[in-house]
Amino acid sequence: MNLEQLRGFVEVARLRHFTRASEILHVAQPSLSRQISTLEHELGALLLHRARGHITLTPAGEALMPRAQRILTEVDAIRDEMDELAGLRRGRVRLGAPPTLCVSLVAEAISAFHAAHPGVDLHLAEAGSRTLTDQLAVGQLDIALVTASDTRSMPGASLNRMPLLAEELVVATSTAEPLIAEGTTVGIAELAELPLIALDRSYDLRATTDAAFRAAGLAPAPVLEGPEMDAVLRFVEQGLGVAVVPAMALTNRPALRSARLSAKLTRTVSLAHRSDVTPGVAVSAMRDVLVDTAAEFAERDPALHSLHS
Repeated sequence: MNLEQLRGFVEVARLRHFTRASEILHVAQPSLSRQISTLEHELGALLLHRARGHITLTPAGEALMPRAQRILTEVDAIRDEMDELAGLRRGRVRLGAPPTLCVSLVAEAISAFHAAHPGVDLHLAEAGSRTLTDQLAVGQLDIALVTASDTRSMPGASLNRMPLLAEELVVATSTAEPLIAEGTTVGIAELAELPLIALDRSYDLRATTDAAFRAAGLAPAPVLEGPEMDAVLRFVEQGLGVAVVPAMALTNRPALRSARLSAKLTRTVSLAHRSDVTPGVAVSAMRDVLVDTAAEFAERDPALHSLHS
């Protein structure tokens, strides 16, 4: 058994396709097929059910997949750390974050990190927090910013989480046609009377807002529901209504301004990594930059509160 065989097996199992896997691995398809056949022979078990255009894992393949991923993650970490010991002239950081943080905190952190360590390769994955925790768990990411808008624990018990910020949810309104007077604080009852543009119900933030309305005995009907954060903010910019969004979602949005809620609704921004993998030098350096950048954001915006001492 060797690393090339394991890497080939993982890619074929992940993509369910030999041709696409061979393209990613930059090996000829016949060579990839031979690698996996040799691996099956050495293990004495069939790993893949092969059918024209359709690849599935056998029970033995299902058992091997998570172990192979862990082995390859550790090997990559060793290689990265050996490179990093040269003083961060080389290395790699695979960072994940939700979209609202990618355009705000993460953008500033990456700019600062790249200026200090231009030789380190940076890979950014943009997704929801639950997807990011899944990617961390299987070794597809080194570190991620994740958010939670309530006290329920997120999946991924093997992850370490470092709380960075408590971020208030604010009411966004158009700068050109504001529906809220500047400098005012909005109550839940007043918010219920405004034309509300709501996020899709799949968002935790929507659930948090709906819960606040229910607690006040209110059930406002949104004038419009947006499929994603960017769409909701664009509707607000056009003056169609207001929206309850995280404070950092308004970063670099001059067509929008915000009002704070009297009933404080918040989400926690945390830095997460796998508890069974020691972060390498480059990942640790990125973690420090993210911590410092979060503290700077908290100093600039009264709707952000630092949780890291």
